[in-house]
Amino acid sequence: MLNNDVLRSLRYMLDLSNPQMADIFSLGEAQIGQSEITALLKKEDEEGYAPCTDDAMVRFLDGLVYSRRGKDESRSVHPFKPPMTNNLVLKKLRVAFELKDDDMHAIMQSVECPVSKPELSALFRKPGHSNYRACGDQFLRNFLKGLTQRARAQHPWR
Repeated sequence: MLNNDVLRSLRYMLDLSNPQMADIFSLGEAQIGQSEITALLKKEDEEGYAPCTDDAMVRFLDGLVYSRRGKDESRSVHPFKPPMTNNLVLKKLRVAFELKDDDMHAIMQSVECPVSKPELSALFRKPGHSNYRACGDQFLRNFLKGLTQRARAQHPWR
């Protein structure tokens, strides 16, 4: 899934403004201006579109974790090793939203995409593990859709 699509989904899910997104990027130690954020949020066929790099996506997700859960200064920062995968996005969202296995099953069930416990745990394994499974674009899209429904139901800020 394109990083820009994930970024747009998260912006909609959390109802974030450009300044709020800039704050999240800065928490992830990335300095991205308002015009750059606007370019990242455009669709591929729109004028002024800029692709979201793997590094920018990781920094945004790290910033999202820090904004929702706080930064633990006692832990060292693990450097990002490309490439950015759907599995990594899923892991960081799981941490940011403090989701347990039951929560993730409920989210997937809410979008009529049930997943078994072994299938779900396989997504969180390290690549190379015998039970590792790559997270597909459709699975991540469904997860983001379900998470959006859940987040907007819990915080009806509109």
